[in-house]
Amino acid sequence: MGDQGSVTGRPRIAVLGCGAWGINHVRVWHELGHLGLICDPDPARLEAARATAPGAEVCSDPDEVLTREDIEAVVIASPAVTHADLAVAAIDAGKDVLVEKPLAISVWDAEKVVDLAAARGRVLMVGHVLEYHPATVRLRELVETGSLGKVLYLYSNRLNFGRVRTEENALWSFAPHDIALFLRLLGELPTEVAARGGAYLSDGVADTTLMSLRFPRSVQAHVFVSWLHPFKEHRLVVVGDERMAVFDDTAPWDEKLVVYPHRVEWVGGRVPVARKAAADVVPLGKGEPLRLECEAFLEAVRSRSQPLTDGESGLAVLRILAAGQRSLDLGGAPVPIEPGGNRRFFAHATGSIDDGAQIGDGTRIWHHAHVMSGARIGRDCVIGQNVFVGARARIGNGVKIQNNVSVYDGVVLEDHVFCGPSVVFTNVINPRSEIDRKSQVLPTLVKTGATLGANCTIICGTEVGRYAFVGAGAVVTRDVPDHALVLGVPARQLGWACACGERLPAEGGSELTCSACGRRYRRSRRGLTETRG
Repeated sequence: MGDQGSVTGRPRIAVLGCGAWGINHVRVWHELGHLGLICDPDPARLEAARATAPGAEVCSDPDEVLTREDIEAVVIASPAVTHADLAVAAIDAGKDVLVEKPLAISVWDAEKVVDLAAARGRVLMVGHVLEYHPATVRLRELVETGSLGKVLYLYSNRLNFGRVRTEENALWSFAPHDIALFLRLLGELPTEVAARGGAYLSDGVADTTLMSLRFPRSVQAHVFVSWLHPFKEHRLVVVGDERMAVFDDTAPWDEKLVVYPHRVEWVGGRVPVARKAAADVVPLGKGEPLRLECEAFLEAVRSRSQPLTDGESGLAVLRILAAGQRSLDLGGAPVPIEPGGNRRFFAHATGSIDDGAQIGDGTRIWHHAHVMSGARIGRDCVIGQNVFVGARARIGNGVKIQNNVSVYDGVVLEDHVFCGPSVVFTNVINPRSEIDRKSQVLPTLVKTGATLGANCTIICGTEVGRYAFVGAGAVVTRDVPDHALVLGVPARQLGWACACGERLPAEGGSELTCSACGRRYRRSRRGLTETRG
């Protein structure tokens, strides 16, 4: 496909995946007259797609779709775990992309998709179909025009019996719709989220969850989702200080959006009394939400404009989901949300950054590195190839870690530590494969400015002092003083090292002076201390 200006007035769309929801895309795109190709590896699904869209061309290999020059855009309605990879491949092939929710199954993967689309100038849209529902469009107008007064709180119930999943929990399956609507209605991210759930059918897969979200200006919201509920309920409520709005997606069309002008009066200035009023039905225009969403995508492709549910909005929803999942894992503890996230670091496409990892500005993470959820890495660090950073590892600012290093739980590297290739950290003294000793992890502290040479080993429970220098291949079995130079197996002190990295003279009494940079040191109980003046 050529440059952005080559888009035709009648784009041909391919649908990747024609399962329970994808078949609806097949139908709508066929009705719109833009269906160019249907792709699914399941022959039975392709047969169903042929019946839905008579005469449509089908294939089973996504690569065939992406190499077709007559296909200008793709709809990705495949399983969620494939969304990010297919979106990246489609954008690389020069296609515009509408990807069903969720955009990806991790924030890191979603960021890669969003960044690539921006770099290649492709339209990226996320299928949060409820944002195109006439009722939610009208509800957004009521909030934005102040018709409800000041918004106090919101809640949604998305409940049903059935559609039970064994891979993704109810939070990831049901809550994205309502989270997207909350963010759109309020126009901002929450400051923190907390979630609790219960897994009753499959171990570790929550069948029901309740998430609370705290927004700026004291606005609160909650989302209750379950597939173990006796009846279907899809309801979103917005409570303002003047009126209250209810969107009930299970109600008849002319009753889907209702406003209640209830009010509270203060009798005698002290006693609040609720005054109920008759409900007002809000008239809605007709339109199938999915068709409206598809038409919005077509307009974005034609005009090269940013769609309502663009990649950044899909990424924001994913950040909330990831934080909610982390709260679930922590038993309901609140998890803060960073405004706009932290995307000011670089990570190579082959790296794996788990949701919940904290990474500072300017840090660079290279090929095949893995940073676990909960890990903390400071600013301006360099994390080399094949480096692993554990969930409870702590890395300061300006740290450089060369290839093939595992920084396990309990390891703390202070600012400006240097780790040479294949440095080894241990975390228990007497490991056995058949014995779980996670509770016996011992802390290891490497202080500011220390250098750990290639292939050296730092036994857990030890402390390496400030600006100490551990030679290549050494095995550190006991604490290393500040500025000490240690070598050998086990490591023994053979001298002193300056902060600039040069070896200090062997003689000099209680004070030592670096011949390279002129820094002066005196001996102390911790090793050497730099003197001033």
